[in-house]
Amino acid sequence: MNPSERKRLAAETWESLFRAQVSIARRLQADAVFGEVSMREYDVLFNLSRCPSGWLRLNELNEHVLLSQPSISRMVERLERQGLVQRRTVQEDKRGVLIGLTDAGRELQRRVGRQHVRDIDELVGTSLSEAELEQLRQLTDKLRLAVEGPRGS
Repeated sequence: MNPSERKRLAAETWESLFRAQVSIARRLQADAVFGEVSMREYDVLFNLSRCPSGWLRLNELNEHVLLSQPSISRMVERLERQGLVQRRTVQEDKRGVLIGLTDAGRELQRRVGRQHVRDIDELVGTSLSEAELEQLRQLTDKLRLAVEGPRGS
């Protein structure tokens, strides 16, 4: 394949990947489970639930969210007002603030998460075989690591 054909193939592949992601995300966002909490808010709750310590600094949280969220601090304030997240001061650095789930936030994340996984399976899992799912995951991981490096994990 010559360089021009490879560039065209790379662009077409990117467009196909991006369009598939957007189509799936739009369907997922329309699901009833996101009536209680938006997909972006759920992303924050999900990432906090995955943190081994249960707490993340605001800038760390911003690095982990999957969806673009330029105003993560305002979202955290809204989630805090709803009683879903809480803040605490970093002991070593009194200026630093950690964000963590409340019991209500943890329960909501689990409930929404269970339905969200079922919805993902319905859209993605039924469209591809197990081997194709594994291959797609490996390919997207490889692409992400090539772009971000091991630090982006």
